[in-house]
Amino acid sequence: MNGFHSSISVVIATLNEEEGIGPTLGELQRILNNPYLVVVDGNSVDRTIEIAKNMGADVMLQEGKGKGAALFQGFRNLSSKVPFVVFTDADYTYPAEYVPKMVEILEQNPKVGMVIGNRFKGEVNDSRSVTNPFYLGNKLLAFAQLVMNGVKLGDPLSGLRVVRSEVLDGWKPKSKGFDVEAEMNSLVGRRGYRIVEVPIDYRNRMGEKKLKLRHGLGIMKRILAESLTL
Repeated sequence: MNGFHSSISVVIATLNEEEGIGPTLGELQRILNNPYLVVVDGNSVDRTIEIAKNMGADVMLQEGKGKGAALFQGFRNLSSKVPFVVFTDADYTYPAEYVPKMVEILEQNPKVGMVIGNRFKGEVNDSRSVTNPFYLGNKLLAFAQLVMNGVKLGDPLSGLRVVRSEVLDGWKPKSKGFDVEAEMNSLVGRRGYRIVEVPIDYRNRMGEKKLKLRHGLGIMKRILAESLTL
């Protein structure tokens, strides 16, 4: 799919991701044919910013704190003419090869507002093991989001998602951290759009894992808060 032509923008939040940011950006450029890459950096102390700039990304320093604030800042600075925006992580876990298919789904289905990469349907190391606390936590949060927000997803916390830009118009996220995905899921459904999941493979991350089990409580609180949002 190297011939895929795109005017797509990609927003990536970074914090000390010097190991993964280069391969991540390089793969996106190769697959998406010169996309507009926006990196919002939360004051990294390694070579993340240097590498991202050398790869041709538009790098901006994060004004707030947390992943949610970073993704919103990146989206806010995009051109209003961009039909779709890709959100992905900087650790090289999400293969860019799935993005063209995700975009195609949005192009062909105007009622679909977001397409998410489902890590638990593809090849994924031991992440589906019942002994993996992150897998079990994801399943618990998926159930909570279904019951409280009416959003049925197999992988609600996936960091790879392509969103129809108009769906996010006027969005002022309350999430600051890793609960941003849960808020985004609820927002898309609340605005009358469908969410589609596609199976994706999932690679071992490059660099230190940022998401900890303690973040699960904040995500659960966000799901509860979204259930109270009109």
